[in-house]
Amino acid sequence: MYIAILAGGVGSRLWPQSREAMPKQFSDITGSGRTMIQTTVDRLDGVATLADIYVITGQRYRELVLAQLPGIPPENVITEPHGRNTGPAIGLACAHLHRRDPNAVVALLHADHVIQDDVAYRTALRQAEQAAQDGYLTVLGIAPTTAHTGYGYIKRIGLPLPIAGKVPVYAVERFLEKPDQSTAERFLADGGYYWNAGNFISRVDRLLGEFERQLPTLYAGLEAIGAALGSPNAAQIIQETWAHLPNISIDHGVMEHAQQVAVVPLVAGWNDVGSWDALEDVIHPDQAGNRLLRGEALMVDSRGAIVSGGQRLIALVGVDDLVVIDTGDALLVGHKDKMQLIKEVVERLRQEERLDLL
Repeated sequence: MYIAILAGGVGSRLWPQSREAMPKQFSDITGSGRTMIQTTVDRLDGVATLADIYVITGQRYRELVLAQLPGIPPENVITEPHGRNTGPAIGLACAHLHRRDPNAVVALLHADHVIQDDVAYRTALRQAEQAAQDGYLTVLGIAPTTAHTGYGYIKRIGLPLPIAGKVPVYAVERFLEKPDQSTAERFLADGGYYWNAGNFISRVDRLLGEFERQLPTLYAGLEAIGAALGSPNAAQIIQETWAHLPNISIDHGVMEHAQQVAVVPLVAGWNDVGSWDALEDVIHPDQAGNRLLRGEALMVDSRGAIVSGGQRLIALVGVDDLVVIDTGDALLVGHKDKMQLIKEVVERLRQEERLDLL
């Protein structure tokens, strides 16, 4: 099985640590000592060799990828001319892989997700590979633990499919948009629904066939790019073609109306770490519910804090449920329930042209 890791995007909701020059996938957000893209590759040990792992990213991050993943062949770092959403990014990866191996099965993963049970994750990936070999477009479905309204959902059909393996595989009835609270609660109560984490496993030719059927304009562009790969003018053709590709996600463009789709349930402590408060589900707390990611902190009569320090001591006295992130040149202090407002901080900095902080 081949792996294609999507490593674009900035992750502005994790400012001030995640920045345009050093997005969250290239940062150690959780304080583990490894960056998020490094831990993504680490957990694939035994599933794919480094020679079979590809990274799709922006041109400005190519050197970061090579520095942080020195075992990845340079030709496996695929750069987009500019961001065009996950549809074109995945299509570009498929064009490269189809040229290398027309019978390839690829797992399309994200560089910035946290998985706490690597063994369960690898088992689910191998099961999804088996389903893909049988012709299914396969998605890993996160078994929901709460009635979360921030994720899309996947609804399965009935009994497991007759596919051998350690994990059941179900046919997908449909993909659903992010629900309101009452709908999410019904999904959780009814069962048979999963969070959509955007991890897809498929034969490359099968996925390209869905591009051709559903997104013919995008497919034509991928055909042109595929034909140019390896030629002296490949970079020019990719640049010219890319500008005319539709800006569309793989979910909306392909998966929602794809044929023969399957879901493999995943119970592995998945978290997309979309904001600082999400670390409550990832980092073990002390007796007062405080979580220290890095640095030194002294917490007196304070509970439920998330703290990431640097060169100086951070002392909290008599405060609860704060997020404190110190990067040396910027300090974020906010309530855990208001972390969605970080995007307003980033926008204000952009308006004031504080590019040094973005």
